Amino acid sequence: MKTIILKPGRVSLAEWRAIYRGAPVALDPACAPIIAESAAAVTRILAKGQPVYGINTGFGKLASVRIEADDLATLQRNIVLSHAAGAGVPSPAPIVRLMMALKIASLAQGASGVQPGTMALLDAMLAKGLTPVVPSQGSVGASGDLAPLSHMAAAMIGVGEIEVGGRRLAAEAALASAGLAPVQLGPKEGLALLNGTQFSTANALAGLFETELLYRSALVTGALATEAAKGSDTPFDPRIHALRGHAGQIETAEALRALMAGSPIRASHLVDDVRVQDPYCLRCQPQVMGAALDVLRQAAATLAIEANGVTDNPLIFPETDEALSGGNFHAEPVAFAADMIALTICEIGSIAERRIAMLVDPALSALPAFLTPKPGLNSGFMIPQVTAAALVSENKQRAYPASVDSIPTSANQEDHVSMAAHGARRLLEMAANATAVVGIELLAAAQGCDFHAPLTSSGPLERVRHRLRERVATLTDDRHFHPDMEAANALVRSGTVIDAAALDLPSVAPALSA
Repeated sequence: MKTIILKPGRVSLAEWRAIYRGAPVALDPACAPIIAESAAAVTRILAKGQPVYGINTGFGKLASVRIEADDLATLQRNIVLSHAAGAGVPSPAPIVRLMMALKIASLAQGASGVQPGTMALLDAMLAKGLTPVVPSQGSVGASGDLAPLSHMAAAMIGVGEIEVGGRRLAAEAALASAGLAPVQLGPKEGLALLNGTQFSTANALAGLFETELLYRSALVTGALATEAAKGSDTPFDPRIHALRGHAGQIETAEALRALMAGSPIRASHLVDDVRVQDPYCLRCQPQVMGAALDVLRQAAATLAIEANGVTDNPLIFPETDEALSGGNFHAEPVAFAADMIALTICEIGSIAERRIAMLVDPALSALPAFLTPKPGLNSGFMIPQVTAAALVSENKQRAYPASVDSIPTSANQEDHVSMAAHGARRLLEMAANATAVVGIELLAAAQGCDFHAPLTSSGPLERVRHRLRERVATLTDDRHFHPDMEAANALVRSGTVIDAAALDLPSVAPALSA
């Protein structure tokens, strides 16, 4: 894979996605002068003898406590050790890698006062595959993602654990195995490392990337389900959507038309079809999926800005030798974006499940009950639809907005928090649930089309069916269903469903689908 060169402030969503997917990453060497100047500015600010938050004072509610010069290094080590208080299972390695890259891109903008050696260690850890073990719980999304980022910083000073090649080692031993040594933190550095929104942002970005894959896959399976039900493509007519004007709706309808274009199944019921209108789950796909696309694009725009921003505190301005205290660590933008992504995941899965339920019901689809040639003796797709319903309801329960919650911390000094980490952490599991629903829809829609033989669907949809049938045979009599579901799920997760269709489906952000 191509190495991603981090150019702080100018990293694209496609590059962040490549890092999440495992691409090598390195900081642009051109950042060296500004990093060095930022560290030098901290020295000059200290020389003024004035109290500066987090540099020569305590933290949070203890900001009024002045720290003597001899204790400044201890202060930074102490904040890392005391704040490394996470709980829960370790975060997935791809999330931690993305978090590290986001932190590098933030610190390298020269507003954090971190020394070149500290930056070099973090860059080297990422390059050599040293991933700190970071508990997934403990951040409220304000004052930064303190606990998760502290576990990353602790690994840099030789404390805690690091995963290397699938093995968890003591941090100091892991560093040594890669020819690296723990860093001794100087003034401001501990705070700079653990303050910021990078944990929440990494989780939200991962959720965005998986949800775009989900959205595009569900377009394909939705079109295939429409074919299985012998549904109409008239609701996808461009004139309908132009009158409303929503970009996502217009693009979604165009994609559905392209997916179904030239279908013999569709041609077979163009004339004299007694049905006047299809159920909403077929007819309103452009409206529902298009709205999801518009919301995902808004979330993507927010996260693209956040990923390229500087979010620690205080911020260093070398040109005036000032350290300004503010609140860029407050992750409210990430919390809102994560909530929006959660809503789209919920709705994509919900309308897909309704299409599955329609296909298994002979009163609605005119297909054999539960898509089996011998209903009664066989149960066919009865329980996969139940599973889809269970997954959709689980996502509904998880979709409650995290951003509306807040709880005071640090003796009420930090009295309003975003809960961005909560909102972002749920996204991967929600996307996995909805992906499983779309996998079931793929199976059900292909099975439904099988009953229309010798009629076939469109070229794009037949290519998708062919890829499925390479792994999963048509269901005649009942068999162990779970392997079929796993195979279909894998086709969705891997992007094979999208690739097989071989069409330019709508993208959440420019170049993200490349």
